[in-house]
Amino acid sequence: MRNHPTNSPSSSPSSSPLPSSPSTPPAWDLGDLTIHRIDEVALPPQTGPWLLPTATPDVVAQAPWLRPDFADEAGTLRLSSHSFAFTADGLRVLVDTGIGNGKTRANPAWNNLDSDYLAHLEAAGFPPQTIDLVILTHLHTDHVGWNTSADGDTWKPTFRNARYVTARSEWNHWAAADMDEARRQMFRDSVHPIKDAGLLDLVDVPADGTDIAPSIRLIPTPGHTPGHLAVELRGRTTTALITGDCIHHPVQMLDPTMGSCVDTDPHQAAATRHRLLASLADTGTLLLGTHFPSPTGGLVQSHRNSYRLTPSPELLAAP
Repeated sequence: MRNHPTNSPSSSPSSSPLPSSPSTPPAWDLGDLTIHRIDEVALPPQTGPWLLPTATPDVVAQAPWLRPDFADEAGTLRLSSHSFAFTADGLRVLVDTGIGNGKTRANPAWNNLDSDYLAHLEAAGFPPQTIDLVILTHLHTDHVGWNTSADGDTWKPTFRNARYVTARSEWNHWAAADMDEARRQMFRDSVHPIKDAGLLDLVDVPADGTDIAPSIRLIPTPGHTPGHLAVELRGRTTTALITGDCIHHPVQMLDPTMGSCVDTDPHQAAATRHRLLASLADTGTLLLGTHFPSPTGGLVQSHRNSYRLTPSPELLAAP
């Protein structure tokens, strides 16, 4: 599975994802920039043991701070699928686009999904036609799904007025990869249509990152995939960083060597987590996890010989 991150029925969760929470999703105030969580689905309980197989209940028990928000009392990890939307520098921006509706997927929990994602996006004040920029942290199935929507028998860009941005190294990796049929299907329905429409922008990202707007910086975080990006947002009072999949779950702060079964390069992914967490610890930077369940965001703090995530209610925007 490490070389083929597309999920297969034999190796992935077998039940449907849980419905999205009916409560109002949180938003975080960075002073002059508000980040909204756009919910898609809560992922089924089988996701954690499959995705992070070394995060056993005994390991989870070593970090009591994970419960009850990030793990249940039995030590089962909680995970979800969501995006983040915000307005910065005059741009209306969406980071990652989830699984998508009505798409044929090998993972039963993602197959022919029927979520209220677009309604959640609109409720947050971001109708699809108003999005100017979509940032794709990487080109995995559960991060590109809403790139497109069904139009009869074809797939058309959901965010028709947006530029879709990802790292050139990410595109080059998959363009040369020997992909299985499930991944080829994902590219056919969710990636190639935006490229064919002339909406895909490939960005060269140096080791120290690159600004794509005054408040938005792309940070290279390779290992999960070769061109994986994290997204740094600089507000007037606070800086935030959106993880993508360089950190799937806060349990990885307990031991940054704890890898995902779908990391392309596990050693590089671990090195990236070590470096990233060390750079964030005790800085006051808000960390927002793309698969972290509610409360989703918090501060990375040094804790014994590793780290922990402390939720930051003071940064929550008024509903």
